Formats: sequence, structure tokens, C-alpha cells
Amino acid sequence: MRGCLLDAGYTPDGVRALLGRSAHDALTRGEPEPAARASRDGDELGTLVRLFLLEDTEPEPAVTAALGDLDPLLAGRILRRTPEGIRAALDVRPYGEGPGDDGEPGADWWVVSDLDSPASRQDREHVTGVGGASLSLAAATVRRPVGSLLDLGTGCGVQALHGSRHAVNVVATDVLPRALALARLSCGLSGVDVDLREGPWFAPVEGERFDQIVSNPPFVPGPERVDYVYRDSGLAGDAALASLLGGLADRLNPGGIAQLLGSWLHVRGEDWPDRVRSWLPDGVDAWVLQREVVDPAMHVGTWQRDAGLVPSSPAARGQAAAWLDWMAAERVEGVGFGFLMLRRTDSTPTVVVEDLPGELGEGLAREMTGWLDRIDWLRAHERDADLLGATLLIAPETVLESASSVDPDGGWSELSTTVRRWGGPGWEHPVDGPAAALLAGCRGHLPLSELVALLSYAHDVPADALVAAALPAVREFVRHGLLLPVDGWPHPVAHRVAAADPAGPVG
Repeated sequence: MRGCLLDAGYTPDGVRALLGRSAHDALTRGEPEPAARASRDGDELGTLVRLFLLEDTEPEPAVTAALGDLDPLLAGRILRRTPEGIRAALDVRPYGEGPGDDGEPGADWWVVSDLDSPASRQDREHVTGVGGASLSLAAATVRRPVGSLLDLGTGCGVQALHGSRHAVNVVATDVLPRALALARLSCGLSGVDVDLREGPWFAPVEGERFDQIVSNPPFVPGPERVDYVYRDSGLAGDAALASLLGGLADRLNPGGIAQLLGSWLHVRGEDWPDRVRSWLPDGVDAWVLQREVVDPAMHVGTWQRDAGLVPSSPAARGQAAAWLDWMAAERVEGVGFGFLMLRRTDSTPTVVVEDLPGELGEGLAREMTGWLDRIDWLRAHERDADLLGATLLIAPETVLESASSVDPDGGWSELSTTVRRWGGPGWEHPVDGPAAALLAGCRGHLPLSELVALLSYAHDVPADALVAAALPAVREFVRHGLLLPVDGWPHPVAHRVAAADPAGPVG
């Protein structure tokens, strides 16, 4: 089947070329008719597009011409025969990853999942395809070469496919046998070797450690139940995420990294960063980024629609009532969602829990990789004397912004001045005049100590006072990538780590 798909050009690039931008964008929006029209003269590729991406019924001779002998595919329940012709029984979707920054060529894969129909999505054991969460995690994952990688809760195998590009050995687990069966199809069609194992959480890898762990776990907070295996953990609220985080350090090799998606409750009377921070194990650097917060009503409605339910139906209203009653009893005021990254360390851990500002752009992989490098550098320059001896360069995407209001006496009255990274995560920090001047002076030529001395003279501020005020801010500027070290790692302008660039699922 893999050979037939390749021969027909049923790849992300092939499908885009056949459909054209307008029809492809319409298909992505869930509008199939433009794609159906664009595929009419597509021969075998057009047949496969209509069969798998549009879920149309195709004449058996045309499907045979595209895929060869259909008996194994019918017996394997990838296709099904109807009186009108052949229909897809599973979603077989072109997927891929673009070339790496280091010149590594891209990869074409196929992801096999259950059909994305409302009836199929309401099945308790429904296996989802490549969705927004999968794409977000793939685009946030650090892609440095590792010996071993664990994809915990693999589903249809998306993260395992990506992991095969930079890990020597990939292990993927899932509690649902059907998910592993579809992951086996995804990996087989894609020519990727993955060790697939069945079982809950860490049970299939008891006693093993890994260089990297990635996970898109069942993270949807709610009552203690399992309506859908792909999203519900069976534990109430965010207890599953807390338990998963607590066990990660013991599954990582020294220096090993774990990255996952998660969702946590905002409970009345509790500080959400403290809540998440309390779940983290000892001996790990950790960066927790909250991407968004929604109120309980939106949280429930979003996941009901995700499951193919009509929120106004009697069944959905009954489920929503029970869900919202549970949230009210648990004093839940909101639900946060975001990214978590942990790294096992023997040093004093750095733990940061914060909101993620701005748009993600191409994803967080480069940002995550850079954060690890930057906190290593800050750890090596922990003493004030070491930091003052460093030479720093202001990031080219840093901008200075001022906000002013109308002054009642005429003109403008400045309210605030901030520095912000332009593009990607918009890390923002308030600054005063000396701090703005210090940033502007970081051109990669003078050590920080000399810049501080010049500012002390120019602003008539004692050097000791300027150092005490500036160094904590400088550390934050470095951590958020507004200031880049020139010494202690490759030059920041030339230093580029290969990041995931998922081509995305067609449609």
C-alpha cells in the first residue's frame, strides 16, 4: 500500500499541488466540494483524495487501479465494500515534516485514525487523527539527537513519527489496543520502526529510563469518569496531570527532557502557578507555559463539540449540567491549558511558571531549545561577578514601546515603557531610562561591567545601586531571549538548532 500511495503522489505536497491553494484551504475548513471539483482530473491521486479525505464512495475499478489488490485492505478493515462502491473505513491522511535547519531532508508519512464523523467521534474508543493539540506538541518539541524517546499515550502515532527523526530508538505506549493497532498502521505505512507497547501510564516501561519523553495525555479536567479514552483519564480534575508530572523524573536519564501538553484548574482561593508548581518532582528544571484560560462553560462546550455532540441536544445538556455542577462544587473558576517541559538535573533546579504571550508562529521548538541553553548559561554565570564579566548582544527582534496619555495641561504624559520581543512569544518587560540604555548598549562588544560603569557616570547613579537594580533584570532578559550571550556558547546569530516544522495533515 505504501508503494501505491507514493506512486500516486498521495503525499502532502502531491495533494496540495493537485487541489491548489483555494481548494486545499477550503478542505482544511471542512468544506469538501472545492476539493472534489479540483480532484476530478487527478487520476489515481484524485481517487485517493476523494476516498480518504472526502470520504466519498468510489468505483471499485478506480480504487483497484490506485491501490492494487483490495482484498487485504478489505480484510484489514481499512476499506469497506458497499453496493455503490468502495468507501474508506479508516482515515488515511498524508502527513510530514519539513526539512531541518541543518539541511536534513523532510519526511512523508501517512497517519491512520478513525474517521472524523460525528458518529465515530462519539465512540468511547475513538482514535483521533492529527489535531491541533498534536500539531502544537510536535512544533514545540526539542529536536536534538537522542538515543531513546518515549511517546507516552501515542494514539495514532503522531509524536512517535516525529520522534523517529531524531531518536535512535522510539518506544510508544497506549492503554487502548485499538490506538496501538492504528499506530502500527501509521508507522508501517510510513516506513518507521517503533516499539509499540500496551498498558496504562508508565506500566509498559517499568524500570526503563529515556533521554526524552513526549506526551499528549488525556488531560481534560472533569468528573471522575471516562467518556472517551483519548481525552478522559478516569481521575477527577487535574489529578492525572499531577500524578504524571510526579513520576517523570524517575523515567528520565540524567539531562533527559520531558515535554507534554496539560490542562489545570483555576480554583477559587488558590494561585494557579503555585498549584502546578507543587506537582513538580525534585531534581528537574521546569518551564510551564499557560497558553490560554477559559471559563467552565466554554471548557465544557468546547469538549462536547470536539466529541461530535450537539450542545443543545438533551443528552449533551444533561452531560453539561453534571460537568458544570462538578466544577461548581470544586470551586473551579477557569481551566488553563499549555505546555510543560521538564529536564532532569543534578544542579539547583530552575522552575518557571508563567503565561505565554503572543502568537506561536512557527511553534515553540526553537524557544524551548533556547530556554534550556539560556538557563544553563545563567547557571554558569550565577555569581554577579561572572555575569558582569559577560558580553551580551541585544536580540534583533527586540523593540522598545512607550505608552502615553493626554496630559490635562497639554501634550502627552508617559504611562509606561516596555521592551518586547517582536514575533513569536512576545516576552515583555517594563524598563526605565537606565535599563533601556543598558539594553541599547549591549552590542556584543563591551562586557556588562563596562556598560554599567558608563551608565553610572551618564545618569549620576552609584555603580553599586545600578548593579543591584540591573542584574536581576538582565537575567530575565537573557532567560526570555532579549539579550543573547556572546560568550559561553556559539554566536547567537549563527547558532540555530533544528526545530520541528510539521508539514501538517492534508485537510
